[in-house]
Amino acid sequence: MQQRYVVPGGRRGSIIGDRELDVLGQLVASDAPLSAGGWREAFEQAFARHVGARHALSVTSGTVALEIAIRLLDLAPGDEVIVTPQTFQASIQPLLDLDVTVRFCDIDPLTLNMDPAALEPLITDRTRAVILVHYGGCPADMDAIMKLARPRGIVVIEDSAHALGATYHGRRPGSLADIATFSFHSTKNITSLGEGGMVTLDRDDWAERVSRYRNNSVDGVYVQRGTDASQAPAALPWMMFSDEIYDRACAGIRNAGTNATMSEAAAAVGLAQLDRLDELVERRRSIARRLDEVVAAFPGAWPLLAPEGIGHAYHLYTFLVEDRETRDALLRELDERGVEVRLRYFPLHLTPEWRFRGHGPGECPVAERLWFEQHMNLPCHPGLTDTQVDHLVDALTAALTAVTGAAANLRGGTAAAV
Repeated sequence: MQQRYVVPGGRRGSIIGDRELDVLGQLVASDAPLSAGGWREAFEQAFARHVGARHALSVTSGTVALEIAIRLLDLAPGDEVIVTPQTFQASIQPLLDLDVTVRFCDIDPLTLNMDPAALEPLITDRTRAVILVHYGGCPADMDAIMKLARPRGIVVIEDSAHALGATYHGRRPGSLADIATFSFHSTKNITSLGEGGMVTLDRDDWAERVSRYRNNSVDGVYVQRGTDASQAPAALPWMMFSDEIYDRACAGIRNAGTNATMSEAAAAVGLAQLDRLDELVERRRSIARRLDEVVAAFPGAWPLLAPEGIGHAYHLYTFLVEDRETRDALLRELDERGVEVRLRYFPLHLTPEWRFRGHGPGECPVAERLWFEQHMNLPCHPGLTDTQVDHLVDALTAALTAVTGAAANLRGGTAAAV
């Protein structure tokens, strides 16, 4: 079939423009360091202010941010962690390295986020943490989840990789739980040159541990011992480690450190992107509004609308259909019309690694039913041109018409109307 346009599914979730090129030019033309310098500090401070957290610490990727967040839990054999199955594998993959029990919590069919009603029965006296995701950019029901976790001393990690730009009853993801992580991958709502991540939290001791870990220092327990003048060499202002080596003793090691330093170029672009966040998210929302109108106009299909008081960031645009026959036919129709569709995400408890750890079908029936029978994703990102969005809307209307056998019942005109 001859295709007029192709609507890509989001190889880049953001747009690099003159502002980002300008800051890169400033950095390269200067004699400033290209690692661990002023741009990183400025990006972290601006990010902390934006999300409302006391600390924001940048790292090299969202995956590394999650690894560090999980290391802060100091999990021991026999501890239990409750997670969502509706996410990318990186959200919980570090748990495969640990001798802990992982419990998958089913999802709310209206948001695809962790369902608080399904969470409570999974909590035991060995539960140490909950790891949730703000799926697609729609914040989870954090008040209900924190009400279950806080009295029990359970640490909640919010994987906010989708949710930069979202709001939750006047607050922002990144400040809604004990620890939050973000990704600046090329597909995310802002990018720091393709990869990058952030950890946000309020506890000073955790922030100090994250800082040590990412800066190639040991995440250890230290005690002051006083300087032994007979061993210390003459110290010059630019010498490294003299205070740490001669003034402190190590009383324990939690984790060996690594180099997870965000480059100055990445931080400079990240800061410029953060300044444009409102513009970038509004573009996503404007596309989502048009898609919502089309989906809602057909029987047997419905958009996932944000609950009252929630500002959706639309990292992903997801809607549901009534059965697998409809979903599979719709996938084929959209593909023939040049729309790139990726179904996100396959239920993690059914992947080979987690089946190896004892998980399997029936554990999260809502997540399984929705993904295998009803789940649809469509392109929704600022990189789409107006022409591509028009084609997407027309293709979706035609595909739904072909599959449902019904004409669109759109409010206020045709599906392609702005």
